[in-house]
Amino acid sequence: MRQHQMTHLIHSLPQLTHHPRQHLASCLQALMDRSQASSLIEAHAGDTRACPHCASSQLVKNGSANGLQRFKCRQCKRTFNPLTGTPLARLHLRDKWMGQAQALGAGLSLNEVAQRLDVAQSTAFRWRHRFLACPKNLQARQLLGIAEADESYFLASCKGQRGLLRKARGRGGKALAGCKGSEYTPVLMARDRSGATATLILETNKAASVQAALKPLLAPDAILCTDGSVTLASAARALGVQHQAVNLSKGQRVRGPWHVQNVNAYVSRLRGWMQRFKGVATKYLDSYLGWFRLLDRSAPKGPQPARVLQAAIGNQSVTSIR
Repeated sequence: MRQHQMTHLIHSLPQLTHHPRQHLASCLQALMDRSQASSLIEAHAGDTRACPHCASSQLVKNGSANGLQRFKCRQCKRTFNPLTGTPLARLHLRDKWMGQAQALGAGLSLNEVAQRLDVAQSTAFRWRHRFLACPKNLQARQLLGIAEADESYFLASCKGQRGLLRKARGRGGKALAGCKGSEYTPVLMARDRSGATATLILETNKAASVQAALKPLLAPDAILCTDGSVTLASAARALGVQHQAVNLSKGQRVRGPWHVQNVNAYVSRLRGWMQRFKGVATKYLDSYLGWFRLLDRSAPKGPQPARVLQAAIGNQSVTSIR
């Protein structure tokens, strides 16, 4: 657009009434969001540019499509764009991706996301789990120094599924057995004093399952702090790491430097946050655990939309994970 055309357009804006101005503002915001999303995607591709089909770095530019640069691999002769091989590949409406990232950062429900972005609830649901496909795998690889661990149990849920193998529970219903029964999913919560966090869904609540989850997490010189759980104590002995326990049942919360207040506070925040969803299907539990880890790392203001989008396309450099 030439300068005189731009000047004429700007001078004509005061003639617009309220509703056309709102429509124009929303169109401009959508264009800006699409441009920002494309820039973040291109920047990510520039950092890790390799063929997603054969991992070759012998690439040449091959035009562009839908606002993204395309490349051709000299090794396998296939073409791709920066989103190929990511969970966001072939996802439409890129002008709303920044809004989706902002909604994830705010922890909005599906209804709230659908209304804010003007999309169907099924679309909001599909986008949520596409955006969480990478963050659910982003967690601490190793805990250093004093590491606190605890077991937490989430009621198994078949929400959204057909053909239940048990009698359906009413809304707000409880399992027949205690919290460690077969109707609960055990999750190991582990966190060191620097804030590195791992939340691992266990196959069972037996010591062998806990030991297998803790083995790659704990550094050889790490000290495991627990609330006196027999299962965790047994796993610590088997792994040969130093174990310190506080007896919460007798009111002992702190014993010198030994306590589990860090991990217990994290679990409390997690459970309080998950109440807004009124039950999470067990098959999506790992996605919600990863979602909260992403939010908790950026507390108290939450992650910026750009960081959420970068995490969604697999950029691990946006998070402080060891």
